[in-house]
Amino acid sequence: MFDSSGPDGKVRGTPQQIIDKYNQLHRDAQLSGDRVNAENFAQHAEHYLRMLAEAQREVEAKRQEQEAQNRERQAERDRERAERLKAQEEAAADPSTLDQPDVADAGADNGLVETPEAQPKPRKPRQRKPKPQPEATEQPSSDDTAAPEAAE
Repeated sequence: MFDSSGPDGKVRGTPQQIIDKYNQLHRDAQLSGDRVNAENFAQHAEHYLRMLAEAQREVEAKRQEQEAQNRERQAERDRERAERLKAQEEAAADPSTLDQPDVADAGADNGLVETPEAQPKPRKPRQRKPKPQPEATEQPSSDDTAAPEAAE
């Protein structure tokens, strides 16, 4: 029997390389008339072929799931972009939403002349009116210590 595997007798490499190696060992065993080893190598090749097919299905499923997520994210970005554009178009159509110019500094030399109407008017302090006092009615006091009445 011949062995073209690694130093420890195991076949090494990528899954496809392992499958190819077992298929080669299968053919070599058939040519040499070793039906037992030929069948063994054929079964190994078939096993790795199934393993590779399953791994490829998993990779494909993950890829499809990732693509679906990417499409969903892109659709959300497209919706948000469309909403922003629509809001901008509506704002451009409505002059009340446009930015208003800043009020110029009064102290800055902007070429404008101050007029008396533009100056703030000085405030006069408000005068308070005295509160009307209720008229006192004279009542006889039985106590001599009562406060004296105000002179008129």
